[in-house]
Amino acid sequence: MKHIRNFCIIAHIDHGKSTLADRLIEATRTVEMRDMKPQLLDSMDLERERGITIKMQAVRLTYKAANGEDYILNLIDTPGHVDFSYEVSRSLAACEGALLLVDATQGIEAQTLANFYLALEHNLEIIPVINKIDLPSANVNKVSEEIERVLGIPQEECLLASAKSGIGIIEILEAVVSRVPAPTQFESDHLRALIFDAHFDAYRGVICYVRVKSGRIEKGQKIQMMHTGRDFDVLDVGFFKPKMTAAQAIENGESGYVISNIKTVEDAHIGDTITSAKKPAPTALPGYREAKPMVFCGLYPVDTNDYPNLKDALEKLKLNDSALQYMPESSQALGFGYRCGFLGLLHMDIIRERIEREFNMDIVATAPNVTYQFTLSNGEEILLENPSDFPDPTRVAMMKEPFMGLTVITPNEYIGTIMELGQDSRAIYRKAEYLDDTRQQLTFSIPLNEMITQFFDRLKSRTKGYASMDYWFEEYQPAKLVKVDMKINGDPVDALSFIAHESKARHIATSMASKLKEQIPKQMYDVAIQGAIGGKIICRESISAIRKNVTAKCYGGDISRKRKLLEKQKEGKKKMKSIGSIQVPKDAFMTILKIDDAAH
Repeated sequence: MKHIRNFCIIAHIDHGKSTLADRLIEATRTVEMRDMKPQLLDSMDLERERGITIKMQAVRLTYKAANGEDYILNLIDTPGHVDFSYEVSRSLAACEGALLLVDATQGIEAQTLANFYLALEHNLEIIPVINKIDLPSANVNKVSEEIERVLGIPQEECLLASAKSGIGIIEILEAVVSRVPAPTQFESDHLRALIFDAHFDAYRGVICYVRVKSGRIEKGQKIQMMHTGRDFDVLDVGFFKPKMTAAQAIENGESGYVISNIKTVEDAHIGDTITSAKKPAPTALPGYREAKPMVFCGLYPVDTNDYPNLKDALEKLKLNDSALQYMPESSQALGFGYRCGFLGLLHMDIIRERIEREFNMDIVATAPNVTYQFTLSNGEEILLENPSDFPDPTRVAMMKEPFMGLTVITPNEYIGTIMELGQDSRAIYRKAEYLDDTRQQLTFSIPLNEMITQFFDRLKSRTKGYASMDYWFEEYQPAKLVKVDMKINGDPVDALSFIAHESKARHIATSMASKLKEQIPKQMYDVAIQGAIGGKIICRESISAIRKNVTAKCYGGDISRKRKLLEKQKEGKKKMKSIGSIQVPKDAFMTILKIDDAAH
């Protein structure tokens, strides 16, 4: 065990984690050069297209250190976006050390700090690495001073590297060997292995990614899942190199995969402990905190026959992404579907796209919303995730909405514009801290409802991409909330209704109505699009009818002939309007996401 090192790479988004992982794989000759490609561990098409890591990836490296001894290095490459911080916290539980990457041109950013504190919570040995030192705009001295002042790690402990050009890679490997502690030896010889990730394979069933904390898992052994108490036979075990490579056993302190005869997703819980069926461990390993979804939306299949397939897709994605939550619901406009909970807007967008690509299914996503807390006049407390469940306002004693803590790291010249953005978004300013002469960290409390309506996009555009942000749940605070129904020809469309703060309801409804006017095709009669709070109409847009000139054939003659034709047409349109129904196109259901800046 003293020759095993388990470590992960953590950093702000786009600071070079996946590129560094590539260089470490190359330096240890884990993969043949002919099989190498940029961002090797980003195996998903979506990751490669967007240039971001979505899923953490494990790989086993073997390295001959300068002292002449061979070491096994188990590396986990983690995502950098704030929406996937749950992936990062899970990977930290499977490691003893972390490489904290900081961009030499950008310095410490919001997720750098967030991931640093996550690693401290897990008592990991943190090795700071200043990356991209070969760029002309790199300022190594300034960044190393910042690391010492903000994170409290001495400057001399910082390693200098360029993952792109391969500078400092051997020094990083030597630092991992010398500074990251070996896995601790448990007194007990009972088998206990933590499932830190899993995915579903159509041919081999559920594949569990495990970190063995004590004992060993062998091929052919009978194991037990401590969460469900069910027994399974181990069909295959092995390591990620980075492809799955079979082995006879996984020993104490090692990470790898286990394939047993698990066919249903319910039997594999991420955070569960695997033990021996013959000699079970007395206690399970501490699992993971349950991820709390922050953003909710409805997912509905375009073809209603795809409803069972959507359930199947969500089950398999839930295994691969334990932060996803879902439950069945139905809508008058869209039929049967699922109400899903996500950690953020990017998480929601990725899941939607994965369902469409990996399961070949067309789906409609409703406008995103958050969970509100209502206290009714009889003292009952309810949590509201769906606007259609909004209670009668006369029965409500108190309404509360979730507030998030928000830190924004920004160059000094953008402080005014960020304060203005905060004011527009109902954010409460808390404090400012100086990071160095040119940058500050601003702290706010902001309603989650405001944060999910393009706050991040607007922050990036107003600061030319220089500001970075991190957020966390704070508390529920009292708020004046209203439910706005969007009506088309007097009929409310439940999938387009939303809950908003009283001060913002009219702006958002007006903006939605004008967007819907662009999306809904013209009919043979006038179509009214209205926003309503209860019985009160707060905005209106009209789509004019497609006109046919019925009087074109009348040339000359008495005016009464023309009037008669026009009256007949008017009657026909009135009848058509009373029995006609408007088909709302799929694109209209994402309009609330695209409400422009003017509405705020």
